[in-house]
Amino acid sequence: MRQHQKVPFGIMGLFMAIGIVYGDIGTSPLYVMKAILNGLPSGQQSNPDYVLGAISCIIWTLTLQTTVKYVIVTLRADNRGEGGILSLFALIRKKYRWTYVIAAIGAATLLADGIITPAITVVSAVEGLNALIPSIPIIPVTIAIILFLFLIQPLGTARLGKSFGGIMFLWFTMIGILGLFALTHYPIIIKAFNPMYAILVLKTVPNAFVILGAVFLCTTGAEALYSDLGHCGLHNIRISWIYVKVTLILNYLGQGAWIITHPQLIVKDVNPFFTIMPEWFSFIGVAMATLAAIIASQALISGSFTIISEAISLDLWPNIQIKYPTEIKGQMYIPGINHALLVLCILMVLAFQTSSNMEAAYGLSITITMMMTTLLLFMYLQHMKQPLWFSIPLTTFFLTIEGFFFVANMFKFAHGGFATILIAGCLFTIMLIWYNGRRIKNRCATYEPIKPTIDTLDRISADETIPKFATNLVYVTRAKYPNEMDSKVIYSLVKKQPKRADTYWFVYLHRSDEPYQFRYHVKTYIPQKIFRIDIYSGFKQGVHMDSFVHLICKELQDSGKVDLMSRYPSLRESKTEGDFRFVVVERIVHNMDLPPFKKTILSLYYTIKKFATSDTQILDLDPSIVTLEYVPLKYQKITENDSKD
Repeated sequence: MRQHQKVPFGIMGLFMAIGIVYGDIGTSPLYVMKAILNGLPSGQQSNPDYVLGAISCIIWTLTLQTTVKYVIVTLRADNRGEGGILSLFALIRKKYRWTYVIAAIGAATLLADGIITPAITVVSAVEGLNALIPSIPIIPVTIAIILFLFLIQPLGTARLGKSFGGIMFLWFTMIGILGLFALTHYPIIIKAFNPMYAILVLKTVPNAFVILGAVFLCTTGAEALYSDLGHCGLHNIRISWIYVKVTLILNYLGQGAWIITHPQLIVKDVNPFFTIMPEWFSFIGVAMATLAAIIASQALISGSFTIISEAISLDLWPNIQIKYPTEIKGQMYIPGINHALLVLCILMVLAFQTSSNMEAAYGLSITITMMMTTLLLFMYLQHMKQPLWFSIPLTTFFLTIEGFFFVANMFKFAHGGFATILIAGCLFTIMLIWYNGRRIKNRCATYEPIKPTIDTLDRISADETIPKFATNLVYVTRAKYPNEMDSKVIYSLVKKQPKRADTYWFVYLHRSDEPYQFRYHVKTYIPQKIFRIDIYSGFKQGVHMDSFVHLICKELQDSGKVDLMSRYPSLRESKTEGDFRFVVVERIVHNMDLPPFKKTILSLYYTIKKFATSDTQILDLDPSIVTLEYVPLKYQKITENDSKD
C-alpha cells in the first residue's frame, strides 16, 4: 500500500515551497509594472504621485490579499494538511451540499486563468532575451520552453521542487538586490508603504480601474499558496513567504524608483524590470528570468493536478488516469490534464503573441476563484461555529476588495479575458453535468435485503451442476448498509447467470474526506465463504481495488478466517493461490421515463463518460480478471434527503 509522507519543515521543505509554490507570484514583477505603465495616462507615467500610488496598491494588495487572506487565514482551513478550494469544499460538503456550485465555479476559473500563466511568464522572459539578442524569435523559443516544461512533468513535482527550489531562491535574492540598488536612487519611494498614496491614485487617475486590473496581476499566484499546501506543508509556505514578500516589494520599489528618475526613457511597452539591471548583468538577469518563467508554470501545473484529482474524488470531474511518480504526499501526475494544458498554453501563445496582449486578458477568471474561496471560507467558519461578528466582517472585507478587482478586470473581457471565461465556462459545465448526472444515476439504484441472497449463494456454491465461475468472486457494491445489496448485483449473481464460486466478496468503498486515510472493516455472512469488506480510503489515496482486496484477503488468511488456496486438487497440492474474478456491473439508459431536464443531464453525462477512463481502469483492476456486465437503469422518484450519493 502506498505510504504518503508529510513534507517536513526544514531547509529542504522551505526550498521545495519556494520552488513549487511561488513561481507564479514570484515572476509577476516581469510584467506588473509594465502593465501599470501602459494603463497610466500618456505623459504622466513618471508622475511621482501616480507611481507611488501604484506601488502602494501593489504593497497593500500583497499584504491584504496574499498575506492576510491566504497565508494567515485561509491556510488554516486545511483538510488533514491538504489545501485548495476543493479541499475546503470537502470540509463542508456534508453540511452544505449546495456549495458544490461555488466549488465548481472556483475550480473551473482557477484552471482556466492558470492556462495563461506559462504563456505570459515565458513570453515576458523571452522578450527580455530578444531585446538583448534581436535575432532570437520570440514565439518559437517560447513554445519550445513550454514543450520542455510539460514533457518533464512525469518526473514528479518532488524532484522538480528540489531542483527548482535553489534556482528560485537565487531568483528572489536577485530581484530583491536589484530592487534595493535601484531604490537608492530615489529613497523617498518607501513612502509607498503609506496606503493613502494608493487611495489617492485610485481617486485621481482617470482610468483607475485599468490600473487596478494591472495591480491585481501581482497577486494572481496567491491561490497557488493554498492549492499547493499538501505539496509543501503549512509552515514551509508561511516561513518562506516572509522572504519572498520582502524581495518582491523591494523589486517593485526599485522599478518605481527607476520610472520616476528616468522619465525620458519611458516609451510604449518599456519593461522596468529589465531596465533596472546594470548593463553588465543583463544577460545573467534575462537568463534567470527565463529559468524563473519555466518554474512559474510549475505552480499552475502541480496545482492543476491537485484540483483535478480532488474533483474526481468529489464527483465533480470524470474519471481519468492518475499516476504517482514519487512516494511523497501530494505528488501526482495526470497525463490527460498535462497534455490538455500543453495544447491550450501553446494556443494562448499563438493567439496573443506578446506579453502586452496577455496582460490585457490575464486575471479576470482568477478574481472569480478568489471570490468563491472567500464564500466557501465563510461557510467553513460557520461550520466551525465561529461567531458571526467575526466571520461576516472578515468575509465582507475580502469580498469588497475582490469585488473592486473583479470590476476592474471586467474591462479585460473584450481584450481577451473572454477566452479564459469561455474555457472556465466549459469546465464548469462539465463539472455540473458530471456531478448531477451521477446523482441522477445513483437515484436509479435499488437495494434489496441481502439475507435471502446469502442463503441462495450458499446453495449455489455447493451446486456442482453449475459451472464454477471463479474461486474468489468479487463485486464492488454501492450498498451503504451491510444488510442490503444492490439489485443489479443480485440480478447478476442469481438471475442473469448463476455464478458459482468458493468464496464471495462484496466490497464497498467509502471515499473519505480525510485525504490519505486507509482502513477497513470485514463482516462475515458465512464463515470461510461470504464476506463484505468496507474500505475507507482518503480522497487523495487513489483507488487501487485489486491491491486493496488482495491485501485484506491476505490478512484474513493469516488470521485463519479464509482459505485462499485453489480448490482444484492439482493446484492445491502445489499451494497455488485460487483465482480472483471481479465483476463490474454498469447501469445503462434503456426506455427510462425521466423529466426532460434530467433526461438531458443524464444523456450528457453518459456522453462525457465515453471519453472518461473506464471503471476497470479507475478501480485499478487487471482487465484480464474482470467481467463487465450491463443492466438497465430504473429511475426512483425519491426525496433529496433519501438520495444515495
